Amino acid sequence: MQMPPAPRLRHRIRLTPLCEFLPMIPRLRAPIVLVHGLFGFDRVKFGHLTLMSYFPGIAEGLANAGNHVLIPALSPTGSIADRAMQLKRFLLSSDVEGPYHIIAHSMGGLDSRYMISKLGMAEHVISLTTLGTPHRGSPFADWAVRKVERVVRPALTMLGIPSEGFYDLMTERCRRFDEDTPNCPTVHYQSIGGAYEASFRRPEWLLPFHIVHSEEGPNDGVVSLKSAQFGDWFEAWPGDHFSLVNWFGVNHPERPMSRNPLARYQHLLERLQQLPSERE
Repeated sequence: MQMPPAPRLRHRIRLTPLCEFLPMIPRLRAPIVLVHGLFGFDRVKFGHLTLMSYFPGIAEGLANAGNHVLIPALSPTGSIADRAMQLKRFLLSSDVEGPYHIIAHSMGGLDSRYMISKLGMAEHVISLTTLGTPHRGSPFADWAVRKVERVVRPALTMLGIPSEGFYDLMTERCRRFDEDTPNCPTVHYQSIGGAYEASFRRPEWLLPFHIVHSEEGPNDGVVSLKSAQFGDWFEAWPGDHFSLVNWFGVNHPERPMSRNPLARYQHLLERLQQLPSERE
């Protein structure tokens, strides 16, 4: 089996003056790994200037509180298995030693589960927190594959772009994934889902929201609360799929440009701080 290429390494996040609420953010003993989803990236840069981050304000805020924060850059459209192997190689080659707390958005949560369960990485992971991860797949992925596969897949193949990631988010594949990927008893699992109301003022989510809602009810625009729920603890946050990682959105009251995401993440880190490995 051919090994997938190693991801580009992104180690510590530089400290920058950011937030007046820093005293509220816990400093964890273990490093934090932020894992992006499908079509994701770590940072978009122009020279030394960062134009866009997948976790805007989050990585910097956690680092400013004294946490070690790592962000891998995985294949944007690769399969769960390939992305999981890339994540493993990233962690094992990092100069920041684990074990780690992983906070993963969307497909990144499935990559992390696979890595922990299938690639012998359980001893390197203390906890996995998933944000809007389709643990049981997404009806929108089913719809999209049926409708556009004949056009999109040949184009991606011609360009040498992996397409297996789209198929791995289908409901039947995720059902088999759940059966074949058991949780590790030494790892703490918890999850967050998004609860969003579709609006004609925000048309980008109208189609996927209604497709998912008709099959599974309340959702974040692409992943239902039912599918996002996983592990020992679950909480629903108001907002769409990208509000979970603080993306700005025009006409999105849940995603204003000035919103500070750290209050939500403070709550997550406070929970992680209560784990035995953090209290020893």
